[in-house]
Amino acid sequence: MSFPSPLAIASRNPGKLREILAICADWPVTWLTVETHEGPWPTVEEPHDTYLENALAKARTVATALGAAALADDSGIEVDALGGGPGPRSARYAGEGATDRQNLETLIRALAGVPASGRTARYRCVAAVVWPDGREVWAEGHCEGTLLARPRGTGGFGYDPIFVPAGWERTMAELAPEEKDRISHRGRALRHLRELLEREP
Repeated sequence: MSFPSPLAIASRNPGKLREILAICADWPVTWLTVETHEGPWPTVEEPHDTYLENALAKARTVATALGAAALADDSGIEVDALGGGPGPRSARYAGEGATDRQNLETLIRALAGVPASGRTARYRCVAAVVWPDGREVWAEGHCEGTLLARPRGTGGFGYDPIFVPAGWERTMAELAPEEKDRISHRGRALRHLRELLEREP
């Protein structure tokens, strides 16, 4: 398969765009984003029950619209005390159109009364590349951690202010961007995806 160029990033999320471009800075591709390319950039819903289905839906739609290969990911937080939820619905945990702050506050309320020992969780991400001719490749990454009762830090986005990665004392929102990218679910998924692209003929 090798690296497609140009490669469109199927996302309108500024935080996600920033992370993908930083993690994949050494990929031998020309990037197309909503900030640098006129498009058309379709809006893609994420109605599916799995990260893979959502990631593929986004990449397929953008690849078709632009006539270029597209990279998309879907990610979420899986909280053991909530039976693995909110999972693929993490971006809509507080309802359709919810902000990061609303989702975060909803999760904090859902965990009220849960002791620190029961606040284990993980971030999970599936990243996929889809070509206009139908070829597809994808990879998964995850990051284990625990959740705080109160937010800390101003970096990152989503649930980062309450997520403390395993082996760290700081939240994702307190880490420097390069520290987060090194250990994050998205970083791991994209590095694995790169290995697959390099391996394929």
